Amino acid sequence: MSRGRRAPETGRLIPPEPSVVDLHTHTGRSDGLLAPAELVAAAAGAGVRTLAVTDHDTLAGYRELVAPGAVPLPAGLQVLAGVEINAVARHLDLPDGELHVVGLGVDPTAEAFEAALAGQRGERRLRFERMLQRLRAAGLGVDAQLAGLNVEEGDALGRPTLARALVAAGFATSVQDAFARFVGRGGPGYAPREGLGPVAAIHAIRAAGGLPVLAHFSAAPSRRALLQELMDAGLAGIEVHHRSFDAATVSAMGAVAEDLGLLPSGGTDYHGDGETYAEAIAETWVPSRIATGVMAALGAGIAP
Repeated sequence: MSRGRRAPETGRLIPPEPSVVDLHTHTGRSDGLLAPAELVAAAAGAGVRTLAVTDHDTLAGYRELVAPGAVPLPAGLQVLAGVEINAVARHLDLPDGELHVVGLGVDPTAEAFEAALAGQRGERRLRFERMLQRLRAAGLGVDAQLAGLNVEEGDALGRPTLARALVAAGFATSVQDAFARFVGRGGPGYAPREGLGPVAAIHAIRAAGGLPVLAHFSAAPSRRALLQELMDAGLAGIEVHHRSFDAATVSAMGAVAEDLGLLPSGGTDYHGDGETYAEAIAETWVPSRIATGVMAALGAGIAP
């Protein structure tokens, strides 16, 4: 699980200057805590100038930001339409049996893409209910804590909601603890994910005009054959910069990206558990050239 993780103290990369780029964030429309407008305001307040909203399997947060009548985006801040697809890859012997593919600059009006994301969200809801039932069976019921959960159309349910409920019920001390003991792979409340595989996710993002980027895959230096397979399917980039990466990992990821001709990307992967956005971006280094490269690759500026 990458969400909420920080790089270890030993070897942590110290940003040489404040980052003004963040191409991986989440809002309350998936498994983040901040409303889309709150996230945007926090990012602008922290000095970010290029922000991608990449909620899991939904563009609802981005659409909320640009809807008619919405509060205008902060001056000087570019907001990129994005998504993170949790792709099923159990055959690859990976943590959680998943690869996460971020789509940057996708067209939010692409009907086929929205249909694919709707299918993903449907699978999420089925999985959520299966996990809830398993928690009940294990004596870890959190129905009272979820009673006020307001799921709007387009929202993507995920394990963090259950993890936070377990914390609120006193079964876990933190979201990380809840994942480690209850809703992570092998835990009593765990149920496997169903949905798109990585190749299908890459194809869907490409068809929607976006750039498919492999997210927080620190195993990349030892899995070049897999990367080449995904590149053959249309993978455009890889996150070289991520808040969980230490300096050595960033260096190794950068070398892989350069050797294979993958576009470097990166961001905080901000969700909001236990920290402010300002705190997260302050210890994340994403060079300005990352945004320049992404926007050049997209070729047509910010999607409306």
